Amino acid sequence: MNIGFDAKRAFHNGTGLGHYSRTLIRSLAAYYPENEYYLFNPKPSSRFLLQGDNLHEVLPSGMWNKTFSSFWRSSGVKKELKKRNIDIYHGLSHEIPLGMNNTGISSVVTIHDLIHERYPAQYNPVDVKIYDRKFRYACTHADKVIAISEQTKKDIIEFYKTPEEKITVCYQSCNPAFGQQISEEEKAAVKKEFSLPDQFFLYVGSVIERKNLLGICKALFLLRDQLDIPLVVIGDGKKYKQQVKDFILQHNLQDKVIFLSENEHAKKSTAFQTATNFPAIYQSAIAMIYPSFFEGFGIPVLEASWSRLPVITSNISCLPEAGGEGAYYVNPAIAEEIAEGMMSIYSDQQLAADMKQKGWQHAQKFAPEICAANVMKVYKSL
Repeated sequence: MNIGFDAKRAFHNGTGLGHYSRTLIRSLAAYYPENEYYLFNPKPSSRFLLQGDNLHEVLPSGMWNKTFSSFWRSSGVKKELKKRNIDIYHGLSHEIPLGMNNTGISSVVTIHDLIHERYPAQYNPVDVKIYDRKFRYACTHADKVIAISEQTKKDIIEFYKTPEEKITVCYQSCNPAFGQQISEEEKAAVKKEFSLPDQFFLYVGSVIERKNLLGICKALFLLRDQLDIPLVVIGDGKKYKQQVKDFILQHNLQDKVIFLSENEHAKKSTAFQTATNFPAIYQSAIAMIYPSFFEGFGIPVLEASWSRLPVITSNISCLPEAGGEGAYYVNPAIAEEIAEGMMSIYSDQQLAADMKQKGWQHAQKFAPEICAANVMKVYKSL
């Protein structure tokens, strides 16, 4: 088969959507080498590389398509799909080209979450309308819809009334590098490179309201006289981040929260910007803290489990799907529960060891070959 992908985020995005796209494309190419995979990329990028004998990057040609690359991605790409005899086109992040259903080419769309429908106040109103139109169109006109969690499947049915039989839950995997044990020497080198403390808790994700970094900072404040271990934050934000920083300043937590993404060396480091050294950072931490109020899946939870890193996460949304039996679950609205989890994992070595083992075992359900096989089943059903 000739399989095409909307590869914009695979080449350009350093967060969840990009990681999902790259991991799936690489897994399919590796485990199903008999197919040819075409990566339709609206603009050149040197940030992330996707290379292989059966991987083919396709860029817009001609002045018009290069100038109006967004239009090429959302509609004009259909000519390229026909030219290259694409059998299946997969929109990896909520979208398919307009008129895709009239091309004779089968289409699949992955829906990661409908958070803009559940929490519209946390988005620009214009963005909510744009997302609603694009996501709803894709769910209506794609031949198959992939949801990355049971929670997302329920939301697609609830908000868009998409028939249940059209939706398949295909869990995502993560970069296999997180499953590789990093040597003590390499971990020490990464700590030195980014001036990381010997011991730290870890938060990874955008600094936005629903991901609840403020709740972690409140837990740090509650633990101020019991636990002198800082939190390292990987991720950035705007208005909510300032709200978090105000709390930090008001409660004298400046030495307890390290915004690693603001580190000047990290900003210039290719390894940091492409997450290449994240496994070493994960495996150097005491625990991942991810008390989000709502997620489509929660990839840092899976990355941590692969890394044999204990996870504190929320007992709501899809996060129990991602964390399994190995995670420590809390009510994200109660800082005392987050603090209790941090203290328990730090002080109880047996608890931490059990969490590492159970988390690792649960993570095997999301191995790249399993996730690729589930997506391939969807393709072959068309």
